[in-house]
Amino acid sequence: MDGGVGHGTGGGGDAGLEDGLADCGPGYKWVPGGARRAAEEGLRPRLEALRELIALSRSRLDEMALDEAGRVLESADERYRLSGEHTVVALAGATGSGKSSLFNALAGASRSEVGARRPTTGEPVACVWSGGRPGAEGLLRRLGVPVHRRHTPAQGSPELAGLVLLDLPDHDSAATRNREQVDRLLGLVDAVIWVVDPEKYADAVLHERYLRPLAGYAEVTFVVLNQVDRLPGDAADQVVDDLRRLLDEDGLALGEHGEPGAAVMALSAATGEGVAELREALGQFVAERGAADRRLTADVDTAADRLRSAYVADSRVGLTERAREEFDDRLAEAVGAVATGRAAERDWLRHAERACGSPWSRLRCRRKDRRARRRGAARTADGSGHGTGEVRTGAPRTGTGRAASGGTGSGGSGSGGPSVGPVPARSVSVGSVRGEDGRAAARPVVEQAVRTVAGEAAQGLPTPWAQAVREAAVRGAEGLPEALDAVAAEAEETLRLGPDAKPRWWTVAAALQGLLFVLQVVGVLWLVGAVTGVVDPTEWLSGLLPAVVGSVGGPALTWLSGMVARGPARRYGQEAERRLRGAAAGCGRARVLEPVAAELLRYREVRERYAVASGV
Repeated sequence: MDGGVGHGTGGGGDAGLEDGLADCGPGYKWVPGGARRAAEEGLRPRLEALRELIALSRSRLDEMALDEAGRVLESADERYRLSGEHTVVALAGATGSGKSSLFNALAGASRSEVGARRPTTGEPVACVWSGGRPGAEGLLRRLGVPVHRRHTPAQGSPELAGLVLLDLPDHDSAATRNREQVDRLLGLVDAVIWVVDPEKYADAVLHERYLRPLAGYAEVTFVVLNQVDRLPGDAADQVVDDLRRLLDEDGLALGEHGEPGAAVMALSAATGEGVAELREALGQFVAERGAADRRLTADVDTAADRLRSAYVADSRVGLTERAREEFDDRLAEAVGAVATGRAAERDWLRHAERACGSPWSRLRCRRKDRRARRRGAARTADGSGHGTGEVRTGAPRTGTGRAASGGTGSGGSGSGGPSVGPVPARSVSVGSVRGEDGRAAARPVVEQAVRTVAGEAAQGLPTPWAQAVREAAVRGAEGLPEALDAVAAEAEETLRLGPDAKPRWWTVAAALQGLLFVLQVVGVLWLVGAVTGVVDPTEWLSGLLPAVVGSVGGPALTWLSGMVARGPARRYGQEAERRLRGAAAGCGRARVLEPVAAELLRYREVRERYAVASGV
């Protein structure tokens, strides 16, 4: 039903009504001087929170999901602009229930037409107990009550001062227009008195279309069994008990034992039996001047309940530290951080070998580099290589190419991805080698990493916010492979330049190698001289010793330098891996994790607003 009476709690029960009203708490006490009850101050923050909630959610939730909440805000704004000194109570019921007769009994005169023809009431009829308080006209205009249907009671009845009583059309009327009027007015009044009769108090239309959906509006609901004069003996009590049972099955809280809830009463508008009790109950209800706030509170509760699935998570949400670390690990895998670290370690050892090796070993390295350059040039000429001397450190490309393997690669994880040619690799240093794996482009690894971290972040979130988190991750991942390629290229360029500072012991080792080389040459020349007779042949031992020292000491020093270089080389490789891993993690953080965190932060913000709006 469009616009029910609200979601709250109402007057007391038939026997304990007065006690129930007294126990409702200080928020429901009447404040002299015409001030609104204190509950309004508690409702306004909820209305503001609901307004902010709608504003923050428009780009995330479907407009239809927010329409009802928007209507609640409009209704609240409109009601607060009008008189707070009056309480609008509607008499609603089925054809023949006697609500018009009850209307006239409360008004003290015939103000609403009563007759045998059904339905009799075609337009809403109003009776206003103004008590000298202005503002009722605005309420009646909002309700759409025609001027000729507005009345005043036969007597002043000061106990009902501030009451605006409506007699609605029959809710089961054969005329569609009448039923539509009932639904519209039930969404505007502050409280409703449902009038039932002994024959149709269990009518399915009443319970399924109205009482059950409006079960949350118990505090602003009265249920009156009319025509009890037609029931013999104690039959009236039995019918009232059965009516209470049905209302309980509908989920409508009943005002019993001082608890807030719907008031259930029995009376006869024809004989006047029980009408005075209803008048007294209405007098206390109106005197509180809290029905409008309770009604609006109920409206906010109903709107919040229907939005609950869009804001309340099934479990604790957010990215765990483990999920972040796994994402960083996958990106490190995508850029080949481990392979780059190993290549950097080998590179450092190679630099150490060149710096600390004998002249003969350095000569061999140069010859090896020349052969490698010639092979690279030959591959380039055949269209299968990357250029003279250009080899990779072992880090795979994350974009649309392949690692330096000379083949073609797939740009995506599926078989339908675009096929592209080889991507030239940057040289690291002469003699550097390509990574051992030679695997294809790491774009699928990046995509899988993004899907995984998005799934972790969206886990437990309500559907609209989970979708927003996934979309934020996908948007951020659009340029991530290219950014990771740039990071890998920068790491390769850094490695190509070699170590930033060469250790001092390299210089010492190189000097010793030079000295040993000199000894080796001098010794060999001395021995040659002894053999050829240039020097005294008996002095050959003087040349043998430096020759042996130079020939044995050079390789031994090279081996020793290699052993000493392993520790620094390992640290150098680990540092290169750490830098590349950190750079890749920075890319992932800026492009994926931060947008995802922003969406999660926005969800937490709207969740806090929802908590305020729902009164939690």
